[in-house]
Amino acid sequence: MTVVNYYQYQDAFHVESLRPTTRFISNAKLSLEAFLSERISALSLVIQTESPEDLQDPQKLKILLARMKRAFGGFIDLGLIDSTGMQVSYAGPYDLQGRDYREQDWFHEVGLRGVFISDLFGGLPHFAIAVSFDTHTAASFVLRATIDTEKIVRQIRALAMTPSNDAFLINREGILQTPSRFYGRALEPCPLIVPPVSTRAEVLEIQDEEGTPLIIGYAFIERSPFVLMLLRRPESLQVGWLSLRRDLALFLAISIILILAVVFGGSRYMVNRTRQADLKRAALNHNMEYTNKMAAIGRLASGVAHEINNPLAIIDQKAGLHKDLLSLSDELPPKERMIDLVDAVLESVERCGAITHRLLGFAKHVDIQREEIDLGRLIKGVLGFLEKEAAYRSLQVTFHIEEGVPTIESDRGQLQQVFLNIVNNAFAAVEDGGSIRISIASADPDNVAISVCDNGIGIEEDDLKHLFEPFFTTKKEGGTGLGLSITYGIVQKLGGKTRVTSKPGEGTCFIVILPLRWKNA
Repeated sequence: MTVVNYYQYQDAFHVESLRPTTRFISNAKLSLEAFLSERISALSLVIQTESPEDLQDPQKLKILLARMKRAFGGFIDLGLIDSTGMQVSYAGPYDLQGRDYREQDWFHEVGLRGVFISDLFGGLPHFAIAVSFDTHTAASFVLRATIDTEKIVRQIRALAMTPSNDAFLINREGILQTPSRFYGRALEPCPLIVPPVSTRAEVLEIQDEEGTPLIIGYAFIERSPFVLMLLRRPESLQVGWLSLRRDLALFLAISIILILAVVFGGSRYMVNRTRQADLKRAALNHNMEYTNKMAAIGRLASGVAHEINNPLAIIDQKAGLHKDLLSLSDELPPKERMIDLVDAVLESVERCGAITHRLLGFAKHVDIQREEIDLGRLIKGVLGFLEKEAAYRSLQVTFHIEEGVPTIESDRGQLQQVFLNIVNNAFAAVEDGGSIRISIASADPDNVAISVCDNGIGIEEDDLKHLFEPFFTTKKEGGTGLGLSITYGIVQKLGGKTRVTSKPGEGTCFIVILPLRWKNA
């Protein structure tokens, strides 16, 4: 915007700077033409009011000159010339009585045109105005007056206004008719070219002999050989433009500072807000994962409690029998019998410890810990939580591990939660007596694929694209819609991928692809 405004203002200021020059030169042209017309009118008035006989009288002519000086100013002398070119009467400071002008070009021109204005001449620069007239006797005369240029010079100097400008008159041959501030005195040649003839005021942009740019306004003065010249240097016209240009530069600088402040401040604000949002989202995901994991533990609690009750009952029975044997007889029971009872108690205690250890290991906080993991053993451990449900519902769970599948480096707790969610969904999808197939195989040299397939009700095609969205569930009762969403996020966090294929009425297959070496960013 600043660059566009800069050039627009520059062009507009340039155009506007030329208009005052045109206006000044037009006004000065009218003023000079009025000055000359006034003198011509004064001579015409003398011709109309005075008889040729009175004009031929030097004393009366002298009185007329004095009156004209007082009335108009600028008149130096006055002379009457007859048709032969002889000056028959003269009033003025020079000895021109009897002067012969018949060979002068101006004398013939005034006879043809009726009025003539000469170029500047003389030691003290002045010019002549001549008016021809005819008498009632058919004799013709010319009334000629010499005009002082002092008043014109003062008027033209006032047009320049500033020291860097210049105003002067030249004739059509390029000779100075008034003094110039830069190009010399009157009657010296002016180095500037004579502009083309025009009936109105014009403005030119040229360069002088030194290559300095100039703005020249000029006007040809009617019925005279004079050309009015007004010279203005661009730097004198650009004071206002320089101020405006400084304001534009200041506007640009302030705008840049404000824009940068807004950009950096806004960016910093948005980054901080994004960072806070990421931290909140990470904390929320962390809590959701942990909550989902604890909910899964809650669902397993009844099965685990039942599984622990069995060894506890054995412990109670064996301990009671051991007590009876010791209390009913003063003799010690057979050693073998006592060892068998103690072994049964120890075995049951070990079984309870394994169950509680497995449950506590799963319930640990979800902090990520990298370790070597045997996927077969990990998934079988997850299935251990669901053995009672599978047996109660007569579910057939098959397990297949491809030979040579390597261990992977990942997080045990996270993977336990992933496969518990997937297997739980498979159990929920099948009817009693259904089947679930779990297989582990190498997907490629760098990844392992774990598939959990069931022959349950399947998932509609329209629901597949929303399956991993938070709070989306196909379960009619008891579904929160968080299990698969959390599962998907955990697998991605561990560098893996999750795929689902399903056909309604035929079953669903979840495929989890995990890298052999987890590279967390």
